Formats: sequence, structure tokens, C-alpha cells
Amino acid sequence: MPAIFRLFLLTCLVYLAGCSTLMSEVDPPKVSLESFRALPADGGAPRFEIRLRIANPNKEALDIAGIAYAVKVLDRELIAGVTNQVPRIEGYTEETVTIEAGLQLIEMLRLLAGLGMEASDTLDYSLSAKIDFKGFVPTQRIEETGSLTLR
Repeated sequence: MPAIFRLFLLTCLVYLAGCSTLMSEVDPPKVSLESFRALPADGGAPRFEIRLRIANPNKEALDIAGIAYAVKVLDRELIAGVTNQVPRIEGYTEETVTIEAGLQLIEMLRLLAGLGMEASDTLDYSLSAKIDFKGFVPTQRIEETGSLTLR
């Protein structure tokens, strides 16, 4: 192997090692649902305003590029939305982010048809958020699950 190639590989390894030590450990932000309300109809599918409270449990600020959010009931994605309008969240602070989300009408019809076929006292749900950061911080995925009692 030529000496120049070895020197190039060594330089790349040193560079990668240096970058990995610069990236500090980032705890995932805490995301909670603050409010959920229907928006006035404009003739299309129903739309909702979802307000999320995002808490930064780190000393470094979080610079978020965008958030994707979804609500599933019985494994059917009923509501989904995205936003890139996210403020910078300083260390150990909270911010509220508003997402407009649309109702997936076909999935809602499938869910209602399925509910008619099966008798159940509970509905399992999940709320998931994918948070993409600017820079070298890896994408964070957050999911909360639970069930609603129908009685």
C-alpha cells in the first residue's frame, strides 16, 4: 500500500475520532400533548391543531429542523402532521410547538368498520413524534402508548 494512501487513512481516522469526541451525549427531549382541537372546516378533510410541549433536559440548546407527529388507534394512523416552524429550545427550558394535522378519512372508516366487527371495552392508542435536529445530533423518536376505556 502506498505511503500516501496510509497517510490519508490515518488522517481520516484521526478526524473521525475527533468528531466523535466533540459530540456530547444528548438526552431525548420530553414531548407531551398540551392541547388538541378541531380547526374550522374549509371544505376538505377535517384538520386539527396539536400543541406539543417540548422540554429540553440538556444543558445545550436544541436546534430542531422539524417534527413529524402521528396518532394511531388500534394500529391505524388516524391523524398525522409535520412542521418545520420550531423555535430553538435553550437548555433546561420548555417551548410549545403547534402542528396542524389532518385526519386520514380512509383509515377512520376502516377503524369504524373494524369496531363494528369486534366487541371491545378498550381502544389502544399510540402518539409518536420524530424530531430531526440541525447539525450532528441524531434523530429522536418518541412514542407514548396507552388505552382508552369505553365504559
